[in-house]
Amino acid sequence: MSARSLVVVGHGMVGHRLCEAVRERDAGQVWDVTVLAEEPRPAYDRVGLSAYFTGSTADDLSLVAAGFLDHPRLRVRLGEPVVAVDRAVRTVRTAPGHTYRYDALVLATGSVPFVPPVPGCEAAGCHVYRTIEDLDAISASARSSRTGTGVVIGGGLLGLEAANALRSLGLTTHVVEFAPRLMPAQVDDAGGQTLRAHITGLGIGVHTDTATERIEADAAGRVARLVFGRHPEGLAGLDADVVVFSAGIRPRDELARGCGLAVGERGGVVVDEGCRTSDEHVYAIGECAAAGGRVYGLVAPGYAMAEVVADRLLGGAATFTGADLSTKLKLLGVDVASFGDAFGTTPGALPITFADPVTGVYKKLVLSDDATSVLGGILVGDAGEYGTLRALVGAVGAVPDDPARLILPAGDGAGAGAGVTLPAEAQICSCNNVTQGQICAAISDNGLTDVAGIKGCTNAGTSCGSCVPMLRTILGQQLAAAGIEVSTALCEHFDHSRAELFELVRVRGITTFSQLVAEHGRGRGCEVCRPVVASILASIHNGYILDGERAALQDTNDHMLANMQKDGTYSVIPRLPGGEVTPEALILIGEVARDFRLYTKITGGQRIDLLGARAEDLPKIWKRLTDAGLESGHAYGKSLRTVKSCVGETWCRYGVQDSTTLAIDLELRYRGLRSPHKIKMAVSGCARECAEARSKDVGVIATELGWNLYLGGNGGHRPRHAELFAADLDTETLVRYIDRFLMFYVRTADRLQRTAPWVEGLDGGLAHVREVIVEDALGICAELDAAMAHHVDTYQDEWKATLADPVALRRFTSFVNAPDTPDPDILHVLDRGQPRPARDGERAALIAGTTLPVVRQPGPHESVAAASPAPTATPALALPDPAEITWRSA
Repeated sequence: MSARSLVVVGHGMVGHRLCEAVRERDAGQVWDVTVLAEEPRPAYDRVGLSAYFTGSTADDLSLVAAGFLDHPRLRVRLGEPVVAVDRAVRTVRTAPGHTYRYDALVLATGSVPFVPPVPGCEAAGCHVYRTIEDLDAISASARSSRTGTGVVIGGGLLGLEAANALRSLGLTTHVVEFAPRLMPAQVDDAGGQTLRAHITGLGIGVHTDTATERIEADAAGRVARLVFGRHPEGLAGLDADVVVFSAGIRPRDELARGCGLAVGERGGVVVDEGCRTSDEHVYAIGECAAAGGRVYGLVAPGYAMAEVVADRLLGGAATFTGADLSTKLKLLGVDVASFGDAFGTTPGALPITFADPVTGVYKKLVLSDDATSVLGGILVGDAGEYGTLRALVGAVGAVPDDPARLILPAGDGAGAGAGVTLPAEAQICSCNNVTQGQICAAISDNGLTDVAGIKGCTNAGTSCGSCVPMLRTILGQQLAAAGIEVSTALCEHFDHSRAELFELVRVRGITTFSQLVAEHGRGRGCEVCRPVVASILASIHNGYILDGERAALQDTNDHMLANMQKDGTYSVIPRLPGGEVTPEALILIGEVARDFRLYTKITGGQRIDLLGARAEDLPKIWKRLTDAGLESGHAYGKSLRTVKSCVGETWCRYGVQDSTTLAIDLELRYRGLRSPHKIKMAVSGCARECAEARSKDVGVIATELGWNLYLGGNGGHRPRHAELFAADLDTETLVRYIDRFLMFYVRTADRLQRTAPWVEGLDGGLAHVREVIVEDALGICAELDAAMAHHVDTYQDEWKATLADPVALRRFTSFVNAPDTPDPDILHVLDRGQPRPARDGERAALIAGTTLPVVRQPGPHESVAAASPAPTATPALALPDPAEITWRSA
């Protein structure tokens, strides 16, 4: 018998999943598949569209495996949309006039962005955020922007993705949301407030509870201004010439309407549990389908529908009875997750909440009325427990006696879901409906030892990827229970741990990421492995981190050689070894702070922090500092930060050794040493411990006979005291032990692991460290000594090197398309005589051109007259002159 004809209308993510499922299962070659696609390119990852603005290409986003389109029973016609369906003779007609006959037809036409009927929405510069072509159009508008300002209308999932896109294009960005909070369908009011704090902290304007009345265009027909009909602070509107609508979607059901298929009251092709329409030969899947009276706007339900239809086409009886609407994603660097009955609408639901406004974390867990099962939850700022918590939804009896442990911060064995055992029926991958039991069975039955194997056997983790961390956890538990060594792979692109990659780079003389990934990895790397390899290369070769390919590996701070602050400005911290500073250097720092209108503060590490530097000013600031002999303090890098000290015997009557000189010598020796995490040191001149040496990674305390060396301490969330490693050392021996300790740590620690947990994780702890760096038990002391000597001999100040490199200097701009234009969205106010970022209410007042209503009176040690004038990026956003401000007590 000849094969039957299956026509699929649409080759988006869901349409492609259907094709994959049919080809995988159709062993009897029952179906010839013809795909008619409207877009000019095959299926790509719409969920990951934002990556297109950060270097990913259309090929990177493609979902089509190599050779898939060459299958003899599959034809994909790109750029050939279907315009009509004739159900009587079972044919479809395409725009070019071609006709295709079908035995079964699947509508996978997806949705279109909803553009609210706002007058002026058709003006040039108005866009939607749906296809790669849309993104190209947005990029073109950003390049030709006159105001440098873009607005996203809609503060949901896609709206915040679009805001990130505009921000990455160098535009001052605002989000306008009609609802009273961001992501109203996923988070509650408290979660929305936490999310808003994160977003505004990135310099993005957030306008919730705001209605756009109209969009005004200029004489050329291009967007010029948004006018608000409602704004909680009375803001009349925003000047902008790039507008992106992301206010929801509407199902594309026009083909169904045209051929008489039943559609829902609010749109969507009505389908039954088998995803069959009112015509037995026609199916509908994805965002164009209305299943159970509902249109699903997420990819996971669409994938589930595709699997159901593939099963039905091959004689099965699979059903679609609904879908998990849980979501987890990182928006503008902020983890956001929502799952189950997140709003607690179930009768008797018991909510438990945890909020930490300091760290920007909000967690809500909704339990059943008897507190025995999880109904849902919301996570903002930290979604580490998402996999476990979502898997617990509906699992009776899996909640611990103290349910709060499920969301409290981890520490000392408590919190973060400690002690939770997932039942076999717990759903781990909602995109592909894979349970804990299925994953465990796949691991044991197939001898799997990595996440890639789990993906291949179960399809878990192959869609949105949010369950991959949970897959790693389950795999580790299963392998450990079977007595099998657990993989320590850094990420999916390398099968090696950080320590193993370090040795590969060192022993084989590898100098680039591309060489390492070509010889020992796969793919193009990710946000995990690329910075790690960049650090390894810097640790071993000590080369300039912004040289050639290395520049593309760095994270934001290393990329700009400065720490990014919440308002998009940067901090400048010159190195002041041991906290010692001459009057001349102090005067210069003060002059730089005054001339560039920077906030100044003494840090806990005995340095001076200059905050609020604009990107384009960083080279000018550092030119003045380096000309005077100051150098980068590496506050932005995973490297040595400071060596804190007291004044020691030089001044203090209790001091027994010259702690300041030793601190300066140590800081100059280890400056710029790239490491798995930051390193802090301190030297105290006596047992009174004024420099707090025992709270540092490396602490030195003077004795009458020399120096006591303490290792493995830290402050922070889980403070630890360093332990005594050796006593009464002479200076030469002390330095040798510190050299070896640091290089041993750099060689063997995991990614982002401080020295304290590294020491704790070693077999034998500090005793093992002593065996290695004192007794040379591993025979590597000579290598460690040589590595440190190489570092000391080849050190160069990164900012001095940058100032001498015209290519590197090009990166220091606020806008890639307007390098000489400062960011007008950076607004500062005077507080205690110093500039600080304007808060929401103050920003609104400044944008409206009014004088600030409240600023704090400077103290007796502060001078208003000497305070810097406020930024004047554009006349419209200029702050009033300090002399014109009416000072009032806060």
